[in-house]
Amino acid sequence: MAVHGCHVMAKPTGSVCNIDCSYCFYLEKDALYPERKQNWRMSEETLEQYIRQHIEAQPSQQVLFAWQGGEPTIMGLSFFRRVIALCNKYGGGRQIQHALQTNGIQLSPEWAAFFAEHNFLIGLSIDGPQHLHDTYRVTRSGAGTYQHVIDALKLLKTYSVAFNTLTVVGKHNVGYAAEVYEFLVSAGSRHIQFIPLVERISTADVALLKLVQPGESAATLAPWSVPSWQYGEFLNKIFDIWVRRDVGRVSVQMFDVALAAWSGQPPVLCVHSENCGHALALESNGDLYNCDHFVYPEHLLGNIHRQTIKTLNNSEQAITFGRAKSETLTQECLQCKYRFACHGGCPKHRFAISMSGQLGHNYLCAGYKHFFKHIGREMNLMRDLMAAGYPADIIMQILAREVKLYQPGSRNASCHCGSGKKYKNCCGK
Repeated sequence: MAVHGCHVMAKPTGSVCNIDCSYCFYLEKDALYPERKQNWRMSEETLEQYIRQHIEAQPSQQVLFAWQGGEPTIMGLSFFRRVIALCNKYGGGRQIQHALQTNGIQLSPEWAAFFAEHNFLIGLSIDGPQHLHDTYRVTRSGAGTYQHVIDALKLLKTYSVAFNTLTVVGKHNVGYAAEVYEFLVSAGSRHIQFIPLVERISTADVALLKLVQPGESAATLAPWSVPSWQYGEFLNKIFDIWVRRDVGRVSVQMFDVALAAWSGQPPVLCVHSENCGHALALESNGDLYNCDHFVYPEHLLGNIHRQTIKTLNNSEQAITFGRAKSETLTQECLQCKYRFACHGGCPKHRFAISMSGQLGHNYLCAGYKHFFKHIGREMNLMRDLMAAGYPADIIMQILAREVKLYQPGSRNASCHCGSGKKYKNCCGK
């Protein structure tokens, strides 16, 4: 049997965080760990087991440690200095990298200097300008966190720390696509991730966790969830700016996903890979789950104090979970022309009913189709440019030349793409 490497999202604080984002799906996981009120920190013993086992579980020389939460920085700098020491102890010549996702509240010059010294890649959570960011990303007293994040971003730039931004796209900001994108670019972000916010709330009288997983019918869509088609439109509006101005200058993860798919390259995001199952989540006590979005008792693989990460990652449960992604596609998915790019999306979102009445369809399907259809011509062009040895950013020159060639008086001419339509009804829209 093939031995699989794995990605582990480690949560040294579990769900404990220093802010109270209204839409956070992970805060309520403390219900799974009643002891967390007194003992929420990852212990020295668990940390050492994790570092050693994660390195041993990787078949390649590259090892990535991903630190998330909750909020990992509330562990303190001493914890992460210990992380570096243990990586040096067990590294065995491997190339070890660290990525840390943060809300930025704790960051200081000391933190920034540490990140710079040890080449941490920092993911900074920010939902756009202040009037959008502060809608949900608030302190326990309800105060907005925008200025804290902006101060953190300035620190990262001052200390030349590599960073990307993570923007949750929900009902609060989906209608502000251009404003959100222009804000992130002007703030200095050159690597941008957009995460669609989709959650369902249990309607059962007794439920340990209120935010439910697919398969549970007693649930209703959370009011902050992004409407499906509008999510696709959000991506489309940003793509239209990016493809004409920012190719090669700004990396937008979803556009990278699409270009990889159109070019026949491996997916750069698990959400749109054919199968999943080897992107695990580690709780602070050593419990290992199938996925960050499936931290539910039935998806617990085991505990690293009793079985190794390598063993759990290659267990039948982990492999079955991963294969289920491609084995449970609806007929619409199987027949879809964009399956090569989408692969049915994240299993977490497969709670909708397809047009043929089949349960288990992805809630975001309409949005994904809207997006993939919109970008098809430009993706084909970039793919062909790259195949011919040209950089993808040449597309910006081509699109700019088209604008000059097709002035208002030429809008009734046949479109150059060969569709047979008039330019104004085709690429000139």
